[in-house]
Amino acid sequence: MHHDDFKFEPVRGLPEALPKDEHILWQGAPSALRLAKDAWKMNWIMGYFVVLALWRVAVSAATVPLSTAMGHGIPLLLAGLVACAIVYTIATVQARSTVYTLTNKRVAMRIGAALTMTLNLPYVCIGNANAAVRRDGHGTIAFELIGDTRFSHIMTWPHVRPWYVSKTQPAFRSIPDAARVAQIFADAAETRVNQPKIERLDPAQGAPGAVAAE
Repeated sequence: MHHDDFKFEPVRGLPEALPKDEHILWQGAPSALRLAKDAWKMNWIMGYFVVLALWRVAVSAATVPLSTAMGHGIPLLLAGLVACAIVYTIATVQARSTVYTLTNKRVAMRIGAALTMTLNLPYVCIGNANAAVRRDGHGTIAFELIGDTRFSHIMTWPHVRPWYVSKTQPAFRSIPDAARVAQIFADAAETRVNQPKIERLDPAQGAPGAVAAE
């Protein structure tokens, strides 16, 4: 039986319905395999077990025939495959429970497999964005926040920019076609931030009050 854990969402990836003047520009999620490699270092894990297997074969070859010594390395390779399978499974669960969203007003991130949370980042709270794009088109877009907005690095990992712990930068991690998504963000953010402000005079006091044009 199919069961949708997020059936309560009025809009996929968002905790509430969008206002009339807001619309979705893009939605996506991490690539499970790329997330396993980038965040969980699956390649390094497999490499570690390969080195252990080679070392075990080299040590055994000093006392037994090479064909027998090679058999001594097989259990370590199997252990490496099991470890990588576990990591890939975790990354798959994380990827399937994640929805990244760009609207004309904000960045939204529904993250967390066991404890689900949604981050809402209005464009006016984002000072800069950094895109790291690989040759295969996958990449990570990290958002540098301004003001007093703070998020826990532990609670939002792996959906953060690596090594930025003191001032966490939420990120669209390991997404396909990252360059195109970065351009969508740049265009939407520029449009939103550069919206003109209208000075409205108070008829009673003659004092101007700034009102954002919507």
